Amino acid sequence: MNTDKTLTPRLVKKLWLAFIVLIAIIGTSYIFITGYFSNKHSEATIQKINASLAEHLIEEKFQNASPFLEDGSVNKALFGDLMHDMMAVNRSIEVYLLDKKGSILYSVVLDHGDGSGTKQVSLDPIKSFIASNGQEHILGDDPRNPNEKNIFSAAPYNVNGKEGYVYIVLAGQKLQQVSETLLGRYYSNLGIGGFLLAILFAGIIGYLSIWFLTKNLRLMTGTVKRFQEGDLEARIENPKGSDIEVFANSFNQMADSIVENMDKMKSVDLLRRELIANVSHDLRTPLAILKGYIETMQMKKDSLTEEEKQEYLQITYDNADKLSKLINQLFEYSKLEAEQITPIKEPFSITELSHDLIAKFKVLAQRKQIDLQLNNAQNNSIVFADVGLVERALQNLLENAIKYTPSGGKVTLSLNPKNDQVEISIQDTGTGIPLSEQPFIFDRYKQVATSSKKQGHGLGLAIVKKIMDLHDTTITVLSKPTEGSSFIFQLPAYQV
Repeated sequence: MNTDKTLTPRLVKKLWLAFIVLIAIIGTSYIFITGYFSNKHSEATIQKINASLAEHLIEEKFQNASPFLEDGSVNKALFGDLMHDMMAVNRSIEVYLLDKKGSILYSVVLDHGDGSGTKQVSLDPIKSFIASNGQEHILGDDPRNPNEKNIFSAAPYNVNGKEGYVYIVLAGQKLQQVSETLLGRYYSNLGIGGFLLAILFAGIIGYLSIWFLTKNLRLMTGTVKRFQEGDLEARIENPKGSDIEVFANSFNQMADSIVENMDKMKSVDLLRRELIANVSHDLRTPLAILKGYIETMQMKKDSLTEEEKQEYLQITYDNADKLSKLINQLFEYSKLEAEQITPIKEPFSITELSHDLIAKFKVLAQRKQIDLQLNNAQNNSIVFADVGLVERALQNLLENAIKYTPSGGKVTLSLNPKNDQVEISIQDTGTGIPLSEQPFIFDRYKQVATSSKKQGHGLGLAIVKKIMDLHDTTITVLSKPTEGSSFIFQLPAYQV
């Protein structure tokens, strides 16, 4: 498994360590669980096999000899012989004689022990054992080890009016000592074997698991590297079927955004070069005229008449004004494109604004003998928008309409309320725009061919388009060559 190219050595080490620790924990748990249940199974088996041992002892031994002497004391000789006989068969057995309250009346192991232990045995386990006929695995008190429970056999007796129980511990101290020794050796052998198996399985399972779990990660890493090396079309296939769907979707979205931004940057760079070229040309023209007339006035200042001087000054002023307007447009468009202008929307009368603009452009229209009119102004239409930006858009549209309308023509600004919108249109009877050029007239500094030459719309219409975008509305153009043009957009009506 080659993970060096896609996974860091540190990550691989962590994965290996995690699998080894996991397998070790599982192996250790298995050993202890196996030992625990094996011990319980052994106890249950011994108890079930010897369940009737106490009952047989009572039937065989108490028939010929009484466990009590005539004075009521315990027949210790009988219990001594009994214990020796039973220990000859099974040295782990311990026999106790109990009264009906659970008190220990006699036991060889207690009499000859070290003095430790208890003199009382709980009767609840004994009664449960007798009730189940010894078929259930029940642990009772171990008199020699008061804090531990042990398997046992028990049966009730009734001899000469004395009642009680014969209580036999089936796994006494001797068995426990042997069991602990064997169990320690068993755990030792099982632990060594389990450890070796854990290492083996950890290696196999770790190898397969790392390969399987990192399959999608390797594919994703490869895709990321391809993208990094210049393959901009590289995408993670079928992200929903991936183990790391969020990462896959995030990478694909990031890659799409990067490619989209790169395309935008290329487009912006191309448009910037075109804009600089076009603007440079238009800046050069008025500057050349300014320079030419100023040089003429300097060279011929003594020979020019007063009328010629005034004419030259007027031409110089007009070109300086044109240059100033072009520079202002550049600054204005740059701010709009950089999103440095935020519209401040408020209700205002579009009707009053239209009246003001008609009055403002009336002189320019009369100078060109153009009929400038305002239609449907009888109703006071209120819109909700940025009054300054809307005024700037209408100014640009009216300037273009007057500029491209010949003498004797007509320019009309119309207001048409429609439900919750107010439709605003500027219509002229000018030269019109060819159909093939109409989709591009709102581009920056797009030049449109007319019958005689190419005329530049400058940045005026591009600024209008940006203003409409800020108001979440669109502007459309309807035009036919020689029949004029109509620019139409809508603004939201203000509901009082």
